[in-house]
Amino acid sequence: MAHRELNLRERRAIEDMLNAKVPVREIAAEIGRHVSTVYREIKRNHYDDKELPELNGYYGVVAQRAATQRRARRRKLVRLTGLRKAVIEQLKEGWSPEQIAGRLQFEGQSVRVSHETIYAYVYGPDGRSKQLARHLPSRRKNRRSRYTRRPRGQVFPPDRSIHQRPEHVKTRETFGEWEGDLMIFERAQGKMNVASLVERKTRFAVLFRNNDRSSAHFINKLMGVMEPLPQTARRSITFDRGFEFREWRKLKPGIGTEAWFCDPQAPWQKGSVENLNKRARRYLPRDAPVAALSNRDMKSICERLNGTPRKCLGWRTPTEVFREELMKLR
Repeated sequence: MAHRELNLRERRAIEDMLNAKVPVREIAAEIGRHVSTVYREIKRNHYDDKELPELNGYYGVVAQRAATQRRARRRKLVRLTGLRKAVIEQLKEGWSPEQIAGRLQFEGQSVRVSHETIYAYVYGPDGRSKQLARHLPSRRKNRRSRYTRRPRGQVFPPDRSIHQRPEHVKTRETFGEWEGDLMIFERAQGKMNVASLVERKTRFAVLFRNNDRSSAHFINKLMGVMEPLPQTARRSITFDRGFEFREWRKLKPGIGTEAWFCDPQAPWQKGSVENLNKRARRYLPRDAPVAALSNRDMKSICERLNGTPRKCLGWRTPTEVFREELMKLR
């Protein structure tokens, strides 16, 4: 069913029935709308007067005017050709809607647009026909409700900060403490990437192909790779705060592994996996055809990395030290 906005007649009916103290569910049934639509309408278009609070309430004509003004703002990118072309050009350059809106404000442009208006256009009929969502950093086909989006401070809470991580993890005293990351490739490779993991004490590396940057897909694939190891060989993983890791809460109940997170914009705090990525780029440059890499190819690269003597291990190989640690667990 096509989306249909409330009209003035319906809004006046809502006003009259609210004044008559009719319950919202009965109002919704009377005008043939879902009860959540009516609740949302009353909340969104409720009139508030700080100087004359006795005038506070829902007024159909006022609500209609507010809705019309909101629609006009949403249509700004349809009406203004120059603004629309500029926004689409920056989207294709990889700018986020927040960056575009912020830059327009910074430059003092006479015609501006908010990031919410850009998102509404991208996910609206015009934006969908141009497939603009694929240019967004998240590349979601559909935008989540604004009321379900959470700031990253809640996605990665303070008690999961790297500064709360036990000291023995930092000093590499214990076995089974890992660092994780994603190796990203040229846009021509699509959503495909390579996940990189390194055990901090032994420098043992694990690489696997990941066909989707969505967090749920990545975490499920990660658990499948790590689960064969003994529990004490997968105590924790330290990540950065990329959106690919936001489903980290599945790790503890899934495979018993704790998750820790670096400070924002501080990749050096997981230096082991950053070093691994640098060495792995010799075999996996940014233009590598990731889709053509088989499991055998990934295993071969891991064997070369783990079979190289390391000065920090007394010139032993990561494979040798990792096996020694596994033997101690028996």
